[in-house]
Amino acid sequence: MISLNSTLSKATKPQANEGKSLWSDGWKRLKKNKGAYWSMWFIAIVCLIAVLAPWIAPYSFETQNIDRALMPPDSTNLLGTDSLGRDMLSRIIYGARMSMAVGIFTAIFSLLIGGVYGAVSGWVGGWVDAVLMRIIDILYAIPSLVLLIMVGVIFNSVEVFENPELKALTGIFLALSVVGWVSIARLVRGQVLQVREMLYVEGARALGASSWRIVGRHIGPNILGPIIVMLTFQIPSNILFESFLSFIGLGLQPPFSSWGVLANDGWKAKSYPHLILYPGLALFLTMLAFNLLGDGLRDAFDPKLKSRG
Repeated sequence: MISLNSTLSKATKPQANEGKSLWSDGWKRLKKNKGAYWSMWFIAIVCLIAVLAPWIAPYSFETQNIDRALMPPDSTNLLGTDSLGRDMLSRIIYGARMSMAVGIFTAIFSLLIGGVYGAVSGWVGGWVDAVLMRIIDILYAIPSLVLLIMVGVIFNSVEVFENPELKALTGIFLALSVVGWVSIARLVRGQVLQVREMLYVEGARALGASSWRIVGRHIGPNILGPIIVMLTFQIPSNILFESFLSFIGLGLQPPFSSWGVLANDGWKAKSYPHLILYPGLALFLTMLAFNLLGDGLRDAFDPKLKSRG
């Protein structure tokens, strides 16, 4: 019995060292990918700008100056002004707060829902897995844009919050979370089904470890890499969907500022290209950075690439 326990303990111990080497090796690979590495720093700077918006923006996002309406970029307003004389640079900086908050926090919320759902489905298995996966299949059959618009319309028709900004933000979070958690649930389920058959999981079972301990201690850390990679692709999708909802009138509306709101304003004033150029550029660069980072993380933590290196 003692020899069996010692053998099983040895089978489970290398997993921690392998996990450390995987993360350290992945970080080295990521640093070698210059596009992904500098994209990571670009995203960090955008997040910092979003957090510090009240202190670094030259003006308030809602301060109007009709005398300087629709001014092109100059020394007073570096990116020009909109139809109400509001400073475009300030509105883009404040818009980063809304767009990044929606993109990141919705992805985290989707991870909490989809992660628990997928982990339960993959770990329990049997009829529970079959029922949970049929629900996922039904939700997958509904196009994402249709589901987004449907949830947004239903939520906007219900009087829940008196504050219009809070109501719009909550509606966007709800709509994007309903769409986003499904993909994460399928990914987590597939990863759990793979990892649960590994030797160190079997060893933990034989040693009498509880299901909660096995999932939290052994399975969770080993499926974290693919989940992080997926989140880096989901965040720009959330930002784009938020922009789309704001563009069609189901998201934030003026005077509140997000990159989608600014793009909508710029589209209406086609004679003034700076109104859509700069918000569109902010959206493009941020989404490009997230996609490059996602590609870099996928390459860094791909076991096949690691074995070839």
